[in-house]
Amino acid sequence: MFCDLGNVRIYYETYGDGVPVLMIHGFYPDHRLMKGCMEPIFASRPGWKRIYFDLPGMGRTRRESWIDSTDRVLEVVLAFVDHTLPNQNYLVVGESYGGYLARGLVCKRKKSVDGLLLICPLIIPGLSDRSLPSSRAIVEDRGLISELDPSDANEFASMAVIQTRENWERFRDEILVGLRVADTAYLEALRGNGYGFTFDVNSLSDPYTKPVLVVAGRQDSSVGYKDAWSIIENYPRATFAVLDSAGHNLQIEQAQVFNALVSEWLSRVQREMGH
Repeated sequence: MFCDLGNVRIYYETYGDGVPVLMIHGFYPDHRLMKGCMEPIFASRPGWKRIYFDLPGMGRTRRESWIDSTDRVLEVVLAFVDHTLPNQNYLVVGESYGGYLARGLVCKRKKSVDGLLLICPLIIPGLSDRSLPSSRAIVEDRGLISELDPSDANEFASMAVIQTRENWERFRDEILVGLRVADTAYLEALRGNGYGFTFDVNSLSDPYTKPVLVVAGRQDSSVGYKDAWSIIENYPRATFAVLDSAGHNLQIEQAQVFNALVSEWLSRVQREMGH
């Protein structure tokens, strides 16, 4: 369905009832990335209302010329939250660029956020300023790669640390589908100008004291893992996990550990809320 905010229409899907959980995907993919990794966890955990949506220029949410910076994207997210969750508290889950937006949301609406999950979060917008490990695959499957369409093979192999057929199928169904429909020209322009917030997203007036989980991939050559440690003191209730054999698609490559960590985070949130 669509949420009409007047100056932009946001595509979104909701599942379940209970405590709201806002899911923010990364740059280029769409809501299916978040749905693919989070829905299996909630299959055995009732009592949560999951809200998946597409950011501008991604998935089924169309670009708008006025949304020309990440500050503006955050404005859209805040307006969407106000429209769909008026006067409610909620959890925020952000992956990659979505993790950057999620921290912006905490900056602006800290009292409304009852828990924060950051999956391979973007910490430093400027690529050359990031501390990144070298790109490498730990498990290669040249036979699988040779079967794929060359462009699909390149998308998968450029990021996959564990190149198995199962991981390829999840990448195809959860990530590649979003990449194929992304408004590339719009997103390239946004990434080239206005990609970073104009405010210091890591400068909180006081620490965020609700349960937090930060998961990073040891072999993530997109956003890295070292930079995420630099923000840990903002979150005194944070679990920080760096997983081996995991790149930027950690939620796929280390699904079992990811699911366990997220489930434990949800349990911490529930205790904090007195559920």
